[in-house]
Amino acid sequence: MKLFEKMRQQKLMSMALMLFTLSVGILIGTLINTQVNAARDQNAAPDATPLTVPRLSALGNDFTALAKKLEPSVVNITVDVAPAEKGAAKGQSPDDSDEVPDFFKRFFGPDGSGGGQETPDSPKRQASGSGFLVDKNGYIVTNNHVVENATKIRVRLHGDPADYRGRLIGTDFETDLAVIKIDTSKTLQPVTIANSDSVQVGDWAVAIGSPFGLEATVTAGIVSAIGRSPAQLGARTFQHFIQTDAAINPGNSGGPLLNIRGEVIGVNTMIATSGRGSEGVGFALPVNMVARAYNDIIRIGRVTRGSIGVSLDRSVEPEVTLKALGVDHGAIVESVSKGGPADKGGVRAGDIILGVNGMPVKDGDDLISHVADTAVGGTATLSVDRDGKPVTLKVTVADRAELYKDRPDIVGGGKPLETITSKVEAPTEVKFGFRPRPLTEQERDSVEARRGVMVTLVEQDSFAEEIGIQTGDVIDAINRQPVNSLEDIRTVQAKLKPGDAVAFHVLKGVTPPPAPTTRAPKGRNLAVRQAADGPQGLYLSGILPGR
Repeated sequence: MKLFEKMRQQKLMSMALMLFTLSVGILIGTLINTQVNAARDQNAAPDATPLTVPRLSALGNDFTALAKKLEPSVVNITVDVAPAEKGAAKGQSPDDSDEVPDFFKRFFGPDGSGGGQETPDSPKRQASGSGFLVDKNGYIVTNNHVVENATKIRVRLHGDPADYRGRLIGTDFETDLAVIKIDTSKTLQPVTIANSDSVQVGDWAVAIGSPFGLEATVTAGIVSAIGRSPAQLGARTFQHFIQTDAAINPGNSGGPLLNIRGEVIGVNTMIATSGRGSEGVGFALPVNMVARAYNDIIRIGRVTRGSIGVSLDRSVEPEVTLKALGVDHGAIVESVSKGGPADKGGVRAGDIILGVNGMPVKDGDDLISHVADTAVGGTATLSVDRDGKPVTLKVTVADRAELYKDRPDIVGGGKPLETITSKVEAPTEVKFGFRPRPLTEQERDSVEARRGVMVTLVEQDSFAEEIGIQTGDVIDAINRQPVNSLEDIRTVQAKLKPGDAVAFHVLKGVTPPPAPTTRAPKGRNLAVRQAADGPQGLYLSGILPGR
């Protein structure tokens, strides 16, 4: 018994010793770990401040406010362009004027990419540019080269999926401006224009447009120079430009150049580039020049300018010529049109015109501008130096377009306004663009609902073609309204207006598909599942184009 008790006591002591040893080990380990962590904490960056992600908030600035304000006023313009005329130089871009050197490009072309090539046998192409609303009634300013040769003009407003049909009001070849109009019941927001004579080098400049088809793109820079003359750029006589380094590219053409207050100071028209993109040298027509052209176009459909019928000396260094003749300014008359206003007023070749109506004439471009701004039928009083002697002459100013009606290279680029206008579709009522007929009894038996009309013709470039309706389709409902006759279609049509969404329920496969053609089928949302066991129904939908 004593032996057993002794053994039990030894066992308890051993267990106690083990527990004590384990406890001491845990305590030592904890102390060591704490010391290591403390050492690590001492090696961290004690003077560093943790980063805190702020709550979501808007960081507003002048450019943000400007962009939001102007987005509804700037539009995207897409046109169908007629093929090049016979005799046009192959490979020459229709957007490049012979008067403009290769490194000065008007930035407009197929799908907003700039330029574009076509031959007289080429099919028509699409191209895009920009413009801006100047009147709540839908009047839009853009460049002439954006709509030149257009057979159809479509305008898209910011945030609006509808395409509105653009109607050409008039163009001005000599400043490369055009006015178009859209009709819509929507409330439109026109821009505010500035006085471009107040623009100074170093002012902020903001461009908004659709470069490369990317709508509502905003870029900013400064006004790099003002008063860039036609002689400097190889541009047309009446084009004097604001130069900017705001990034402008193909597709910006016709869009506004704005000051920091969001007022239009010019229309983006040209870029200087060795390639096709922006290199920080863009040019905009001053808005004062634009306003004068616009006011004439909305009044009579074209711009009127005065002329006296003289050709001027275009010396490489006119200042040197004038100095040699003993004057420091003026325009030297090289020839006088026989029977023209100057001829009748006594102007002679070799005369130096020093002033018009009391205003000094710096050079030939200055003379042309002064005379152009004189009312047609009015009198221009010319101060002339003739062989070193002062002479005063009175000349009745003529209409430049009438005076040079046989010189389309001067006043119209060979394309009279009425020819351009006649190609553009006038506004029409809502039109789907397909021809239906009633179903035969056999066709009706193959249709589950036993109703519908058969499409026998789809007009080229129509709304129906655009959304994917094809010859042989059966339409049995429009916007969930059953269709069983032409009158049913007209009833639905009468309730729709441009900008409305319309969905056709179409049955494919009621008749054998039409024979293949060389014309590719269209359809933005066409997803036909043709099955062998019967007609397949689907919806084809779109936004009705503006008129």
